[in-house]
Amino acid sequence: MGRFFERRDLIFRLATSLAAVLLVLVVVAIGAELTRQSQLSIARFGFGFWMNDIWDPVSGEFGARPFIWGTLYSSFLALLLAGPISLGIAVFLSELSPSGLRRPLTFLTELLAAIPSIVYGLWGIFVLVPVVRSLEAGLPDAVRSLPLFAGPPVGVGMLSAVLILAVMVIPFASSVAREVLRAVPMSQREAAYALGATKWEAIRAALFYGRTGIIGAIMLGFGRALGETMAVTMVIGNNPQISLSLFAPQYTMAAVLANEFTEAADELYLHALIEVGLVLFVITLIVNMGSRLLIWRMNRPARRVKAAPVVATPLGDAA
Repeated sequence: MGRFFERRDLIFRLATSLAAVLLVLVVVAIGAELTRQSQLSIARFGFGFWMNDIWDPVSGEFGARPFIWGTLYSSFLALLLAGPISLGIAVFLSELSPSGLRRPLTFLTELLAAIPSIVYGLWGIFVLVPVVRSLEAGLPDAVRSLPLFAGPPVGVGMLSAVLILAVMVIPFASSVAREVLRAVPMSQREAAYALGATKWEAIRAALFYGRTGIIGAIMLGFGRALGETMAVTMVIGNNPQISLSLFAPQYTMAAVLANEFTEAADELYLHALIEVGLVLFVITLIVNMGSRLLIWRMNRPARRVKAAPVVATPLGDAA
């Protein structure tokens, strides 16, 4: 009987291990296929593909730098807006919210993450773009002369994309940050109160303890922003140029794939688009892997916590 259970346990372990290995193989297969399907573009342009600003399918000249710039620029600015708001929501729901409000507010926050991106895009076109257009038109000429605010007041551009990305990232990042704060041992807060800390100082101690996981949550939101397609495509203007202006129409890697993949008339054009997808795949993979590693690093010491040394560090100034 003992051998039967040992054998069953071994079979179960092998089956679960196979499932994990299968997931890794799927990721590797996606990367390998994207690489294979973009070989013509890689052989033709090399690393110059990522340093060239020209995207001209008619003449067969392809450069992806405007798309890389638009993707990273929009995601970074969206994260600057969404990060503090997401952290504030997470702190309120985990530390300050009354018990009667915590569950419905948590449900509403998670509900925002479930809204399809095409719905966000429609909301952006009919609500957000007119607001941004009015904001652009109302700026003084002295402000509009600055490189950050130069551009035509059409409403469709980088600022609209940044705002809609921030709205989409907030529920995702706040949910992960809330779970990180919930994973902080209660002994951290109790030790802070025992030292005479105020409510703010106890929350600051919890934030300090979970700082690695919170950074990981923000990076997960960054990965979410990098791969967003439809909502950004509908409001960013889709113009392959590099500009610091928040009002200038620009382009992202996901948007160019959505707009032009079905229009690729020749093989080189198709391979260039697939190479854009390959780099987007690699960047997103790196960002998400880094964020997961940070969260795992936070969770490991949580199982063997010693309260006093951790609390003493963030409360040193207050003491």
